[in-house]
Amino acid sequence: MTKMRTTYLGNLRTEIEHTQSGNKIMTDAPLDNHGKGEYFSPTDLFASALGSCMLTIMGISAQSYGFSLDGTTIETEKVMAANPRRVAEIHIDIYFPKGNNYGEKEKRLIESAAKTCPVANSLHPDIKKIINFHY
Repeated sequence: MTKMRTTYLGNLRTEIEHTQSGNKIMTDAPLDNHGKGEYFSPTDLFASALGSCMLTIMGISAQSYGFSLDGTTIETEKVMAANPRRVAEIHIDIYFPKGNNYGEKEKRLIESAAKTCPVANSLHPDIKKIINFHY
């Protein structure tokens, strides 16, 4: 079990502490919802958690099967909806390093790992996940 502690700092900002490590993240309300947009918003963290989780599980799979994903990046875009205000879509573009030599087996392992990460499995089915792999 992992614990985090979140403190409201005022002015629509919070500080989240990962209690095991002491690492901290600040959040701010986004510009379109009364904030300054100077830090990740809570929904930014929510959407980017999907990409981070995908890379982690893809990395575990690659490590297990003896290939590398070093240098792989993910660009994440969230699409908000109203009534109620919520994340409606998460667009994920996964970019692999130039010159990668992934065969069909590696690509199947990568794509399976990405789509079955714990965050993906935890998202409400109404949230659309648009995932593009750029090899």
